[in-house]
Amino acid sequence: MEAPISNVNPDLLSAVVALSTDQQLALLWFIYKEVGKSITPAAPGASTAAPTIAEGLFKQVLELSHDEQLQVQRDLIERKNSLISREYGALSDTTKLLFWYLLAQGMDRTEIIPMPADYALEPEATQCMTQLQQLEHSEQITVLRDLVANMGVDPASSPHDEATGL
Repeated sequence: MEAPISNVNPDLLSAVVALSTDQQLALLWFIYKEVGKSITPAAPGASTAAPTIAEGLFKQVLELSHDEQLQVQRDLIERKNSLISREYGALSDTTKLLFWYLLAQGMDRTEIIPMPADYALEPEATQCMTQLQQLEHSEQITVLRDLVANMGVDPASSPHDEATGL
């Protein structure tokens, strides 16, 4: 993990990043479902978000099979050097947050691979969720923005990858 963008709750951010990739994905989903009533209004209306760019990247993911959609999300969290990870890495932090919001909406509509109905968070992820819910709204947004800001691959600082040609 790179250094957090802010100093708001770095322990919680570190705890989330320490979760497995799939638990991080699940946590993002549960945040959308459980805390979304207070978080979602900030994502689409955020002043620095670029909705057209976020929607364009979302549409690229939407065109993939469900298995490929899941892999894209895993690649973003694991910072794998792929075209979508590099495109994501070039986004502003707020636009990245909007992109994840769009993914969650797509999951809700089952356009994006949905969470299994019986999926449960592991205790460590549940603890992260509880800590996030106890934060003030602005702190929740900041922690989420810091989390998604460090995902993907920054194309400006990433060395050439012989395996992908990127």
